[in-house]
Amino acid sequence: MRSTSDTIAAIGLAIGGALGMAGTFVASDALRETLWTIDGVGVVVAAALLVVKYQRLGNDLVAAGFLTFLAGESLLLAGNAAGLEASVPSYVGGICLWAAGLVMVSAPKTFALWMRLTAFVAAVLFVVSAVMMLWGAPLLPTSAPLPAAGYPFLVLTFIGWISTLLKPER
Repeated sequence: MRSTSDTIAAIGLAIGGALGMAGTFVASDALRETLWTIDGVGVVVAAALLVVKYQRLGNDLVAAGFLTFLAGESLLLAGNAAGLEASVPSYVGGICLWAAGLVMVSAPKTFALWMRLTAFVAAVLFVVSAVMMLWGAPLLPTSAPLPAAGYPFLVLTFIGWISTLLKPER
């Protein structure tokens, strides 16, 4: 039987993935900030539950990866209400922590290879985006191709984590 925590984590990841992507494409600042705030809370709740799950299973690296990802999402959440331009400093820190967390979660063979690969691609795209921003590229969280190209890979990773959480136990 699936745990309530797994179900809540899956819902948080689904909300985060869906509203995070939606927020990237809306023109209204207020609507984007609202969608990204709900997205961020969903991801923070999911990541917190996944930290506990994988720590209890004795998988410290995966647990620490989800904790690192949670820290990154918290930075993004904190900067969100400031607007796109003002959020860039916390965004850069947040996506760097996202990247580190994704690599940590994906380093062991806990998740299927395709999930680990999508996480790695997202991490690389986020690191490249962060370095470009640190070196003065005029990028915003909604800029294309970077950093926006990383979001679909992140959402694919979320879908993989969700499928793992909701998989019937044998």
